[in-house]
Amino acid sequence: MQAQSLALDPSFRRLPREQRCEAAAAFCRAQRAPSGTCTAWYSMLRSDAQVLTWRLAETSEDLEEASAGVLSIGLGRWLTPRHSFWGRLAASPYVRRERPAVPPLFAGERLRHLVVYPFSKTAEWYLLDADERRRLMADHIRVGHAHTSISQLLAYSYGLDDQEFLIAYEMDDLADFSDLVRDLRSTEARRYTALDTPVLTGSHRQPEDIARLLGAI
Repeated sequence: MQAQSLALDPSFRRLPREQRCEAAAAFCRAQRAPSGTCTAWYSMLRSDAQVLTWRLAETSEDLEEASAGVLSIGLGRWLTPRHSFWGRLAASPYVRRERPAVPPLFAGERLRHLVVYPFSKTAEWYLLDADERRRLMADHIRVGHAHTSISQLLAYSYGLDDQEFLIAYEMDDLADFSDLVRDLRSTEARRYTALDTPVLTGSHRQPEDIARLLGAI
């Protein structure tokens, strides 16, 4: 799983309209091409990036190819990655259920919003007794399950990226997610959080909508 934010070169908007439209058309055609990855597109409100991509692929090489494909054609040549995080999907040691071949968050239709961020725990967390970690996580999971309008997907990044986890949440109402975060702040496991920023929040869009918002159409 990979999340990548992209920033548009401001000079693109000053190009002649015909040139911008041609770049947008080439970009959108390329994103509809068959691929070994599943990619979802989002617009962002951050000051340092305007676009968010969220991908699932079989291998890290597939993720690299998909990312390169976005940046190599038309409008994509004017985009620069600002954040890029990835990790592998695996069964949780705290939840006793088999992981499906295709994660639910990628199997159905997209919800309106995505929130994704890197996450790491403190060294003290890993020095706790295993039973104590399970107890703390049980309370953490209980709070999460109470917010039924939100779906979550967790990827493991140990030794693969700067963070330990990459966490993605999908929801139709951002207020619901804000309430979830507030409730999770009061759990005991929160004291063992070392990193949970930057937070990348996006609204689901089609590539054509992305191009329009970037001033290409």
